[in-house]
Amino acid sequence: MAARAGVSKSAVSRVLSGTGRFSDETRERVERAAAELGYVANAMARGLVSGRTHTIGMLVRDASSMVYTALHAVMERRASELGYRVVTTTGVGRVQDEKSALAALVSMRVDGLVVCSGLMPAAEIAEFAPRIATVVAGRPELHPALSSVYCDETHGGATIADAVVAAGHRTAVVLTVPVGDALTQHARTHAMVERLRERGVRVVDLDASFVRPVSELAADVQDVVRESGATAVMCPTDRLMLELCDALSRRGIRVPEDLSVTGFDGVFPLANDWIGFTTLEQPIERIGREAIDLVVGRIDDPSRPVEHRSLRGTVIRGRTLRAVT
Repeated sequence: MAARAGVSKSAVSRVLSGTGRFSDETRERVERAAAELGYVANAMARGLVSGRTHTIGMLVRDASSMVYTALHAVMERRASELGYRVVTTTGVGRVQDEKSALAALVSMRVDGLVVCSGLMPAAEIAEFAPRIATVVAGRPELHPALSSVYCDETHGGATIADAVVAAGHRTAVVLTVPVGDALTQHARTHAMVERLRERGVRVVDLDASFVRPVSELAADVQDVVRESGATAVMCPTDRLMLELCDALSRRGIRVPEDLSVTGFDGVFPLANDWIGFTTLEQPIERIGREAIDLVVGRIDDPSRPVEHRSLRGTVIRGRTLRAVT
């Protein structure tokens, strides 16, 4: 490239790295030669010299999840605004695989890590924190070595439960998720159960472990409604809510005429007025932007104190929650 540009190798190095002194003419000649030769700067190699690659490694547990997809999009936009690129890997449902994925990102010399997983234990993530700026996004995490930003699951679960109570429901089914399946969904469904009981509502707690097919859950819901007279079902996510409503309709149960149903998450495309879900909307935009701000802050200043930011969601009042008298 130096020969093509008619300058020295050291001049090419200074222009491409953006360091040292060089004239506008030299810069233009190097850039023109780079374009003609199809040269693409190697961020990893540049990082060996500068100590920075301006990349952030991101672990996303489930790429098919609408919540993780929305969160990932927000974080990529915010990282770009701050001059960073994002390298993403996804988990496959096992803690060891997620930990290996994080190690792979670190080996690529990323400047920081953002972990979006409700599965991986905090102690496993914290092992990376002494070596690299690490932030947990999208789940309640209070580990002293990990900064985090998340929706307040307890407040969210209680708030959507209050909406069910306000609509006059006195017996409700809650589809609860075990802590081993997802920390976030466990916390929110536990909060739903607790708040309903505090408000005097009779609660039927149904196991919604991830291994259970929706058709089986729908059959259980139908049996419970018949036996208990429940008039509402609370789901841990909008995605499960959609699948459950479909399965219930196949059994002749209409929503909301026969049974009210609520969800949790409130992200595109299910957070749509035409669909009309009653759900708890997570502040995804704020979670994503603030997570990137936190990790870049720790990249710039490794001594920056750990922060835990708890953000509150809001109820979207749709047509799937019907008032009863």
